[in-house]
Amino acid sequence: MQAIRVHECGGPEVMRLEEIPDLTPGPREVVVRVKAAGVNPVDTYIRAGAYATPPLPFTPGFDAAGEVEALGPEVTRVAAGQRVYVAGSLSGAYARQVLCEETQVHPLPLRASFAQGAALGIPCGIAYRALFQRARVLAGETVLVHGASGGVGTAAVQLARAAGLRVIGTGGTPRGRELAANQGAHHVLDHHSPAYPDEILKLTGGQGVDVIIELLANVNLAKDLKMLAPGGRVVVIGCRGSVEIDPRDAMSREAAILGALIFLATPKEYAAIHAGLTAALDNGTLRPVIGQELPLKDAPRAHQKVMEPGAYGKIILIP
Repeated sequence: MQAIRVHECGGPEVMRLEEIPDLTPGPREVVVRVKAAGVNPVDTYIRAGAYATPPLPFTPGFDAAGEVEALGPEVTRVAAGQRVYVAGSLSGAYARQVLCEETQVHPLPLRASFAQGAALGIPCGIAYRALFQRARVLAGETVLVHGASGGVGTAAVQLARAAGLRVIGTGGTPRGRELAANQGAHHVLDHHSPAYPDEILKLTGGQGVDVIIELLANVNLAKDLKMLAPGGRVVVIGCRGSVEIDPRDAMSREAAILGALIFLATPKEYAAIHAGLTAALDNGTLRPVIGQELPLKDAPRAHQKVMEPGAYGKIILIP
């Protein structure tokens, strides 16, 4: 089968499309025929050798969707030929086949496309974890989603709106802001405008927001703390550097800064995330936005695009 392989860490050009042997499942393992694979920023960090790099050579990618092709002994959760999405794997998702533990494979409702299934694992999973497991949002609260036009941001907007929250989103381009509004944000602001923190305070009657979903903490965290209501929470999902804050801004609001990492979810939390995502897909409250589909061989280009500013939906690779 064909797969993207990384033989040395480095820039996007180190990823090459190669022929490798077909995969065979062991006990409680599943082989999925990949119809679509999701591209995430964390994939680029791993490829570059900056984060939890597996033994070389390896196939990148955590998220995919397709059909169950082969079952190992003792598998009971899925059946051959079933439509599924994959959240994590044993072999890497940028390939025509992916080998998974049985617990990493989840039913894909018929109303969702394979591309949408490949957009679930990391982006929708961390949006769900940030809102419901880390911030523990309550209906009626106000949530600010920074970067509401990307894969994580659009999922957070949809999930928060469905849960009864008042949603404020930010976006860096007119196209991105329009997308956030179309996904359910009540208000959408330009995070490049120096005035947007003041606009948020006006929108909340000077009270501030209860929860902030933060995808670029090194740029925004110091400002975030000034926009929180008393008892507010900032959930840090993404950060690309260090940041200086004034702790008094947290003290004066009794605010909390919470980290969120999908890879640290306990088995019980992981199961809850995917039960919630599957239900939201099935009832139509979660509708992953696909920004661009590229052929598998264009994985290097996809890694360049996923790190560019002005995110718009999810980037998908098609084997």
